[in-house]
Amino acid sequence: MNGKIAIVFFLVAFLMLPSPGAAAGQEPAPIPPGEAGAKAALERSPRHHEWADISVPGRDTKVAAFIAYPERKDKAPVVIVIQEIYGLSDWIRAVADRIAADGFIAIAPDFLSGMGPGGGGTDKFGSRDDVVKAVRSLESSDVVAVLNAVSAYGRALPAATDKFATVGFCWGGARSFHYATVQPDLDAAVVFYGTSPDLEALGTVRAPVIGLYGGDDARVNATVGPAEGKMKELGKTFVAHTYPGAGHGFLRAQDGREGANLAASEKAWPAAIGHLKKYLE
Repeated sequence: MNGKIAIVFFLVAFLMLPSPGAAAGQEPAPIPPGEAGAKAALERSPRHHEWADISVPGRDTKVAAFIAYPERKDKAPVVIVIQEIYGLSDWIRAVADRIAADGFIAIAPDFLSGMGPGGGGTDKFGSRDDVVKAVRSLESSDVVAVLNAVSAYGRALPAATDKFATVGFCWGGARSFHYATVQPDLDAAVVFYGTSPDLEALGTVRAPVIGLYGGDDARVNATVGPAEGKMKELGKTFVAHTYPGAGHGFLRAQDGREGANLAASEKAWPAAIGHLKKYLE
């Protein structure tokens, strides 16, 4: 009988051990849903969501922005979520909601505001191909103007602190890194599988940057090594992580590449949130 009791206690103790990679007493941080689960995640979120129309100097139409608030008793830093080339989708909004769950005010602007049929935004375009074409037509100066306006709006919210960062994906990842070259007040930048800026532009970067890349994404990754070397030469912070077997867009396409995209997502998301907490909190 005593032997059986000992075995039971051993099994209970074993099952209570933290999973590999998790600190004792902590669960692994949840990650955003993949594209298929985005709408359902938004519908069951307990967090407050709202829409704002933000004025942009030099632009006739206001920019629509989705805002997700954290549940916390003190003021929160602002994180601007920069869309993929697919525009302001349910998935980008679900990512913003997940960022809010991690303690930040997340604002996801629709860069196609006023450019869709009838003066609408992303959701008014007839197809994803039409959205891609419209996003590719955006001028860099217009993107920066929107980001400046959104950051000013966000930091003026009563529940916000003055610190802010950008998190971008694909097309937005490249714009997140580029914004760090032109906005000296930026406190941090996160780049998910976006190309790096021209090397000569890196001298103006002040914000610490983290880059998260799929190993099977040669087009983007060809720009990472040179940028990493130049940032190190300049004494600036650029931490790059590349995940073997993962493809471009791995955080959205978590069910792809025989588990490699999900494995990359489970490592990349905590790294991104850790970067934000380190430099914004």
